[in-house]
Amino acid sequence: MPLPTPRYSTLPRLTGALALAAACLASTAWAASASEQLALYVSQAGAVGAPARGQAFFTQKHGREWSCSTCHGELPTQTGKHAATGKPINALAPAFNPERFSDAAKTEKWFRRNCNDVVGRECSAAEKADVLSWLLLLKR
Repeated sequence: MPLPTPRYSTLPRLTGALALAAACLASTAWAASASEQLALYVSQAGAVGAPARGQAFFTQKHGREWSCSTCHGELPTQTGKHAATGKPINALAPAFNPERFSDAAKTEKWFRRNCNDVVGRECSAAEKADVLSWLLLLKR
């Protein structure tokens, strides 16, 4: 007995959903190091990160109460301290904390939260590239 022919095919929807999932993964999840994460931001921004702009962005206030350096320190090579909770924050510079920027999902989560505290919005890919390019210059 032949199988009934469905009235519609789910294949186009399934293919579209898989393509969308693959595009999302390709845009963020592939980064496994700070350098790869920087390459992703540079690609998204369409411009190379500028370390001097990154340092300025990190240390200056942007109309809000805190700057990045409020919690991470002027030079984020040592343990910082959250301004409100006092909770210790491990060094942000990848040379001083190899786990930093090694997980794309965590990187995006913390950029989203911290940029909201510092700038009142999500940071752009160019701002992320600038900050990360500066952080990668900080060596032991």
